[in-house]
Amino acid sequence: MKDRVGRENKMHIGLFPDGQHEVPGCDRRSFLKGVSLPCLAACTGALAGTQGIVPLLAADSDAQFIREAQFYEKQPYRKIKCKLCPRECVIDDHERGYCGARENRGGTYYTLVHSRVATAHIDPIEKKPFFHFLPGAMAFSIATAGCNVNCKMCQNWEISQVRPEQVRSSFAPPARIAELARQNRCPVVAYTYSEPVIFYEYMTDTARAAHEAGVRSVVVTGGYVSPDPLTKLCKTVDAIKVDLKAYSEKFYKEIVNGEMKHVLKAIETIQKRGTWNEIVYLLIPTLNDSAAELQALAKWVKTDLGPDVPLHFSRFHPEYLLKNLPPTPLATLERAKAIADAEGLHYVYVGNVPGHPAESTYCPKCHKLIVERAGYTIGAMHIKGGKCRYCQQAIPGVWS
Repeated sequence: MKDRVGRENKMHIGLFPDGQHEVPGCDRRSFLKGVSLPCLAACTGALAGTQGIVPLLAADSDAQFIREAQFYEKQPYRKIKCKLCPRECVIDDHERGYCGARENRGGTYYTLVHSRVATAHIDPIEKKPFFHFLPGAMAFSIATAGCNVNCKMCQNWEISQVRPEQVRSSFAPPARIAELARQNRCPVVAYTYSEPVIFYEYMTDTARAAHEAGVRSVVVTGGYVSPDPLTKLCKTVDAIKVDLKAYSEKFYKEIVNGEMKHVLKAIETIQKRGTWNEIVYLLIPTLNDSAAELQALAKWVKTDLGPDVPLHFSRFHPEYLLKNLPPTPLATLERAKAIADAEGLHYVYVGNVPGHPAESTYCPKCHKLIVERAGYTIGAMHIKGGKCRYCQQAIPGVWS
């Protein structure tokens, strides 16, 4: 499940012009004390904070957000064919693709959201969730408007299901994001909340700028992306978490408006490329929670990816177009974990249930607790040099 904006306590960030108010440093201790920074609110575009309103770095014009897009083919009569995601939209002159964030102008395809940040926050890395990537780190998290699917359970629909001009945004070029991450002691930039695939050029430019500043990059995505851009992305970022919406083509067609086969292929590609990968599966009552589907999912993960890929079963809360369904019962989450455990997966987690024992990491060999979690807080850590302190079993992940 995508980490949510505007619904939980989190550290917020305003994107400030040089020479104006600077953002105070933020570490985990400050975060846990509940210190609040000014923020760009995703739903309303309002900037508010305990220290009053801070000016945004406003764009002189929309032209600052426009760059020629990657991954498209020119067609006759000034049409273009987008090659970024499996939709492969064929777009007439002066029209946009399905995502609404890319436009054909005279036979040249442009992204409209380069450096066009609709929301920015500082979050614990566990909120993404990444459980095997720098536990306890804070992630400077950004998003633009737009998405290339339309999930009926989307928790960030206010920014994902709109066009860029419908949301107040700020101008934040890649070097500025890298600078803000360092200023706020965030070792990670996260591309999240909406769908990072649709702001691909901005994401990859920012990841390169972040790497030059000694900051890593992680992606939170639905995985609806074509092989060529995904392969290039794997070379640019440090970790990718995929929201696998269901293990059912019917669900993808009716609830997501996409095709599952492309997402499974994307996850397999990430694994083969060696980019750190975790999977989240949002369990929705009556729609994707049958024992048969969960068993098929677990078998696919073990056979095609391997038993060490972390699998997070996350609790659904009524949202967007699925407000008629109840939250996921705890028993359903625990049943899903039991099924995956029985198939031989080593790292199966229960999410959105703060304090549940299955939030923590246990060594698959000696079964002792090696990373203790309560919500987004890390307690005990018993991993040293990538190994269990108790039995020296290697624990896959990025730990330092």
